[in-house]
Amino acid sequence: MTDRKMREYQRRIEELERLIIENQLNDMHMTKLKSEEEQLFEQAKFLVSQALDAEEDPVGVDEEAVRLYTEAVQLCLTAKASPKIDELMANQIAKLASQALDRAEKLKGITTTGSKGGAGQQFSPWPAPHVTSSSSSGGPPPQESAHGSDIPQTVTGKSYYSDDEKKVLLFTSKINRIDYLPFMDVDLREKFATHLPFSDHNGYLQLSPKQAKNFFRWARPDEIWSSPKMIERIDCFSIKQTVISDCSFVASLSVSALYEKKFKKKLITSIIYPMNKAGDPVYNPCGKYMVKLLLNGVPRKIIIDDYLPVGKNGELLCSYSNNKGELWVSLLEKAYMKVMGGYDFPGSNSNIDLHALTGWIPERLSIHSTEHAPFEKNKTFLKLQDRMARGDVLVTVATGNLTDKEATRAGLVPTHAYAVLDIREVKGVRLLLVKNPWSHLRWKGNYSELDALHWTDEMKRLLNYDPSCASMFDNGVFWIDYDSICKFFDVIYMNWNPADLRTKNYKATNKYKIGFHKNGHKFITWSAGVGPAKDVYNISENPQYRLEIKSSSPDGAAVWVLLTRHITEIEDFKENREYITVVVYDTDGKRVFYPYEPPPMIDGVRINSPHYLCKIRVQGTTAKRFTLVISQYEKMKSIHYTLRAYSSCPFQMNEIPEVGKYQKQITGEWKGKSAGGCLNHPESYQNNPCYKIALKTSSNENTLIIELKGPKDFHVGFDILCSNVTDPKAPGFFNKKSCGNYRPGFVVLQIDHVPSGVYHIIPTTFKPGSESPFFLKVESSCDFSMDKL
Repeated sequence: MTDRKMREYQRRIEELERLIIENQLNDMHMTKLKSEEEQLFEQAKFLVSQALDAEEDPVGVDEEAVRLYTEAVQLCLTAKASPKIDELMANQIAKLASQALDRAEKLKGITTTGSKGGAGQQFSPWPAPHVTSSSSSGGPPPQESAHGSDIPQTVTGKSYYSDDEKKVLLFTSKINRIDYLPFMDVDLREKFATHLPFSDHNGYLQLSPKQAKNFFRWARPDEIWSSPKMIERIDCFSIKQTVISDCSFVASLSVSALYEKKFKKKLITSIIYPMNKAGDPVYNPCGKYMVKLLLNGVPRKIIIDDYLPVGKNGELLCSYSNNKGELWVSLLEKAYMKVMGGYDFPGSNSNIDLHALTGWIPERLSIHSTEHAPFEKNKTFLKLQDRMARGDVLVTVATGNLTDKEATRAGLVPTHAYAVLDIREVKGVRLLLVKNPWSHLRWKGNYSELDALHWTDEMKRLLNYDPSCASMFDNGVFWIDYDSICKFFDVIYMNWNPADLRTKNYKATNKYKIGFHKNGHKFITWSAGVGPAKDVYNISENPQYRLEIKSSSPDGAAVWVLLTRHITEIEDFKENREYITVVVYDTDGKRVFYPYEPPPMIDGVRINSPHYLCKIRVQGTTAKRFTLVISQYEKMKSIHYTLRAYSSCPFQMNEIPEVGKYQKQITGEWKGKSAGGCLNHPESYQNNPCYKIALKTSSNENTLIIELKGPKDFHVGFDILCSNVTDPKAPGFFNKKSCGNYRPGFVVLQIDHVPSGVYHIIPTTFKPGSESPFFLKVESSCDFSMDKL
């Protein structure tokens, strides 16, 4: 970026910050913050509401409600003792304290005459305080259930984990050096009412450099606004990004908020706790919140306090809502930034962010066609137009690298995410309504508010849009034609509703949705030392799965397979060098050994995003079996991943087991005379190493898998010859088999229905005199011996 461009951006940023500060300072001057006594009263009222909920909990116990009522009384007494309190407030506090004390006594079975528990028994409202957290310098709050250990400790959506799964779960639960436990059923009864204001024991989040430059203090909502609230109204237009580089996250919040408003269905507001009886998140004057995010294959609980970063002029240094005192935007961002290592966030993409927020199925679509991924421009528009109208998909778009000249002329930000709010076709013109998360800086081309050519009176009426009014206030929202999207933007990010999955010709349901993982469980580890770094020649050791689809519809069916790589360090976002994909083979569910033999039906694009979505379609009424291979380009380290499948039809997906229950490997060497080459050189061929295997069984239905590995600059192969068999008339009898074509560094042969007997294996290079070590591995369905002759 040129110095001139940097100065221009800096000037615009400073002007924007000046306007923001002026507005916030005006709000602050008009805001009368609550006194300490009023804050105590608010906390007491919250404790009483939590106690009432505890009473009504069908599996609750009265002790928790009594504790909450008691702490409410203590807070009331503290507030009432202040000399600054007026008579009206004192009466309100006394009334609340009396109500809380009455309820506590009733639950304890105590009356003023001691009718239960012995004559003269009294109930003290001042027991040893049960403090669930301390002030900002204190330790962590207890995380136990409010109702004892009898509550089932099950994960939402899954009730059992295998021992292998727990090992991976344990490893991938530590994200950026903090443990984020799976969201359990018991977490729905997390304690949010605390005697002292709650502070996160993990401390304040790390600030970004831009935040640190203007940072003044951490402040709680009641120190900023007189009447903080969790939600005033869910509205995508009120969401404002500031100095944090999380445009994709803010764009994700925008499209999620639009969905809630348009379809009247809770999406992101359903993951914020505490909630009231109606299931709506509420403001907690005690300062403790919990957010449920889908991370590394499972919903997880993120505990935060309500401290927000404030600048030197009283301005918020995090994303916020333009609705005064509304918290949900700032708190959701804080929870996500905590997981991501702090506000100094390198950025992600909306597929990642929306999947974490909603669990909707992420799909990335490159606008610029490649050999393996052609962009179907017309089909994509029609699909998005239809599915967005039905509420099936959340959409954002992102620019790529633009030159300074292109960015200035277009009014777009390079490598920036935008929320797609609407998509329409009017009078043959295809348009998208788009929002910049900055809430300023808009598109300057066709159908912008500056365009006097295309905005006819009819178009204005049909879209209910007045460019002249829009030009008076830059809120970052603009119309843009689809052709310009395809020209200036790089990627369309789509997150599909898994509860309402639709294929091309019919509506599907989630009846057959499953989350499949190794051995029927969720989490898989692919160790760095298993398989080659580049699966160009050999995929025999790659994780492989058999997918069986049974379609009963003449329109066919589809299965969507989502591969998710687990992220545990922020460096995975900064310099992500792990490229993953799913490759699909039409091989009747058999193991595949070579990447391009047979040619894959779907050769997935290797991407360095944590998510890759593969769509498999079958035509008509049929039953088909496919082989899915997990592939990773230049695998440098062990990866942990999750594999999930969604479909409208019955299907099964299972790991393809290793055929060989018994395995043996020998390290050999072609050297000197023993480097005899292939059968094209019969005189030297007979000098090659030879190995004898003897099958220790009487069965004629054995399976052998023979693998030979050598240097990739040598073409290698082998022959297997029958030496002696128990039943020469067995259907699987053979005198000799070859591995087939000689290949660079790796060759494999699977033989089924092998009769019991003794066989000789002769590994060779194609050319004589090719000296090197080699590895010969034999897998068998029966026990066997293996010796060098």
